[in-house]
Amino acid sequence: MNARTSIVGRLGSRRSTSVTAAATVAALALSLAACGSDSKSDDDEGGRKADPAAVAAALEQPAEITFWSWVPNVDRTVALFRKKYPKVHVKLVNVGQSADQYTKLQASLKAGEGAPDVAQIEYFALPQFAITKQLVNLADYGMVSSRDKFASSTWAQVNVAGGIYGVPQDTGPMAMFYRKDILDKLGATPPKTWAEVAELGRKIKAANPENFVTYVDQGDAGTANSMIWQQGGKPYQVSGESSAAVKLKDDPGTARWASTWGGMLAEKTVDATPSWNEEWWKSMGAGKYALWMAGAWAPAVLKKNIPQGAGQWAVAPMPTGDGAPASAENGGSSVAVTKQAKNKAASVAFATWLNSDPEAVKSLNTDVGLFPATRLLLDDPAFRGAELPYFPGSKPNEVFAQMSGAVRPEWQYLPFQVYANSIFKDTIGQAYKPGGDLPGALSNWQERIVSFGKEQGFTMK
Repeated sequence: MNARTSIVGRLGSRRSTSVTAAATVAALALSLAACGSDSKSDDDEGGRKADPAAVAAALEQPAEITFWSWVPNVDRTVALFRKKYPKVHVKLVNVGQSADQYTKLQASLKAGEGAPDVAQIEYFALPQFAITKQLVNLADYGMVSSRDKFASSTWAQVNVAGGIYGVPQDTGPMAMFYRKDILDKLGATPPKTWAEVAELGRKIKAANPENFVTYVDQGDAGTANSMIWQQGGKPYQVSGESSAAVKLKDDPGTARWASTWGGMLAEKTVDATPSWNEEWWKSMGAGKYALWMAGAWAPAVLKKNIPQGAGQWAVAPMPTGDGAPASAENGGSSVAVTKQAKNKAASVAFATWLNSDPEAVKSLNTDVGLFPATRLLLDDPAFRGAELPYFPGSKPNEVFAQMSGAVRPEWQYLPFQVYANSIFKDTIGQAYKPGGDLPGALSNWQERIVSFGKEQGFTMK
């Protein structure tokens, strides 16, 4: 999570600046298309069909599991597992955050040794590993029966290439964080539409030319993808294991995003700036930006980095084109089991417990700071009605849960999304500059992604 060390640690999905093209290409060197793989099932070793009944029993047998995760404080939840199932020894290892872990994971999977039994994998990166059949298909272990335990948007993200390749852990439904004091001073109310956001930007600029309605980061592919998603975009489509389409320059929702943000950039009501650094946090605290569109993980981040802002910030639903509820995921991870797992049943059991057991999911929320992917909390009146001290007099979880239910369906990530994100700064990011051409940049981004996909053996439509 880059600067966001207090919670999820998933900033790679929103901030791809840490992903260099060279590192990504190296990470993707493992025949992405995997044209010869078996798409029907992921049988256990030796051709033996996986036994879902063996999963629960595995927790009562001696086993050793290595779990790769960079999430701060997740050891607290793992400790609960160790206490409940002392025969299963879980070794928690941090080999690097997001892209750093993926590079090591891909190398280990390609080498046939050295991979963990269980790994933290963000939703945007999961297809890269699932499509090569290097992860265990959890459907063979009965995971399909757990579908109703999770938010539909997160379940869709782990349902890849005809299988279930991860257990949803956390989610980041987008909401609008706003400075109450700034809006009150202007006599404004929280904008409900993007047109109202643009108008608020004009009011802010007229009051103080140094301030902005919000910002964009030239290297933040994750947030741009989320915003395209939120406006109904479906620019990435994957068919089977070796066919994909990229429609960034033709997709209606992507065009709406480009028009919305291109217009505000042209009016200079939106600031183009690197984020998640000391200067940016100072600007956030000083009121340079009135709005922040971010995932439900943001409250803990605000509390850590702008403690003096308690009571100044509030939460509202995302703006839309017509005011109807609509949101998108802005981050989140799954927990996957690799094909190199020495004890697959125990590994599946651990991954399932970690993300669906009532004690575990409450710990992930309260001890770790993750916004839940499980309906156990999302539908819990006590959780939804909880007041967060940073937002006195309000119930932010109610807004986040509403936005979780309003996440637009049918979004897909490419099997080489990590690469696509890595070249965002050199394409879309350049169009954020004065005089930039977002539609033209979308064409450039698309062409480079398509070219890479073809090089990896995909049929690009």
